[in-house]
Amino acid sequence: MPDYDAIKRDLEGIAIEDNPQLVLQKSRDFYWYSPVLKEQLANVKGDLLVSPANEKEVIQVLKVAYAHGVPVTARGTGTGNYGQAMPLSGGIVLSLANMNKVKAIHTGRVIAEPGIVMSKLDEITRAESGQEVRFHPSTNKTATLGGFVAGGSGGVGSITWGGLRDLGNILRLRVVTMEAEPRVLELTGLDLHKVSHAYGTNGIITEVEIPLAPAYDWVDVMVGCASFAEAARFADALAHQNGILLKELAVIAAPVPELYFTRHKNWIGEGQSVVLTMVAPFAMDAFAAFCATRKAEISFRSDKLESRKGIPEVYELAWNHTTLRALKVDPTFTYLQVQYASPDHVQKAVRMAEIFGDEVIGHLEFMKFDGEIQAAGLPLVRFTTVERLEEIMRIHEENGCPIFNPHRYTLEEGGMKQTDQVQLAFKRETDPKGLLNPGKMIAWDNPDFDFNAGKTYLFPGLAALSAAE
Repeated sequence: MPDYDAIKRDLEGIAIEDNPQLVLQKSRDFYWYSPVLKEQLANVKGDLLVSPANEKEVIQVLKVAYAHGVPVTARGTGTGNYGQAMPLSGGIVLSLANMNKVKAIHTGRVIAEPGIVMSKLDEITRAESGQEVRFHPSTNKTATLGGFVAGGSGGVGSITWGGLRDLGNILRLRVVTMEAEPRVLELTGLDLHKVSHAYGTNGIITEVEIPLAPAYDWVDVMVGCASFAEAARFADALAHQNGILLKELAVIAAPVPELYFTRHKNWIGEGQSVVLTMVAPFAMDAFAAFCATRKAEISFRSDKLESRKGIPEVYELAWNHTTLRALKVDPTFTYLQVQYASPDHVQKAVRMAEIFGDEVIGHLEFMKFDGEIQAAGLPLVRFTTVERLEEIMRIHEENGCPIFNPHRYTLEEGGMKQTDQVQLAFKRETDPKGLLNPGKMIAWDNPDFDFNAGKTYLFPGLAALSAAE
């Protein structure tokens, strides 16, 4: 058992919290979206919460933790959905929320600390330069920049700019290693893939440089459609209109909008599926003309409201906010993450809707992938049993719709189900004791794990914790 009294002495001057309830609170994220993870991760908690104010303090924390052999799990504000920032082996929960400064704003780019909230960063860049962050998660008002880089993949803006790991969407990262004498590394270009979407398993991000785009007062728009298929086809056609600038484009199948988008209920017809989009103000006439050619009716547009009070932004109905709004009313819901690859992405999504009916309710997020329009799926699932959930995922895979499993806490099982050799090699270099966010990288813990065997990986430390309870 680590000597936490000695650790606290070694970290004197750095903000520390050991109140068990507060540490437990900061050991959690939105893992409970998954009934599988809700059970598996129920007993996970850290031992000490440390909140450094700057990079120098981060270096000191990692140096002390290394000397004592204590795990360190970095977190922003805990808006992740599958335990990315939950300390499976206990130890130090490293909150970077106090490192929240904007360091510099230039034409086309901004440099900031990892703990700044995304919406605050956007507010500052807009006010000081007339520029905005290219894209952000639907948790824009609570998620941090570093958390998004370490745990996210795309979001509001991906219809134009693609995903986080696309070259150019992150410009530079400053990272501290977990060694006896921590090093500070500057990563650019292809080296960014070593730590982006790595859950903080192989370095602690202390500075982020990302690109900016011209800022617009985006117009929130809702188009009602008679069916999910009709909405999906409309959205796909809209996505291919090169001259209409969009920041968000989603399709939500009935009955979700009618039942769970309560603040927008006056603009949603009975039994309607809806297309949600954000349109640049100068493109609204072109958008209206496009709708006319498709005989589609705009049911809601924010620029025509007398007052926006109490009405959430449309992106807060999309991405995993859709899941959250349904879960608040019906806790038996969960969700999936599905890839519908182009060019037949609409047909694939409609086919899945036909197979599952009301058991799996369609939700598409249109985005660019390698320059092509495709749809990512976040369908709602009426959960019954783990076995049925696995069967639903298997049927998707058999129909050419890969699943990025949100019911797993590891990098590989939640992604492409294979080892990321670049990230593994970087972990060997920067975290030789394996103390950074243990249990999240299968390739480190079990290099011989067979991803094709159909078995779920269970981190030994988590298995021991469950047995102890």
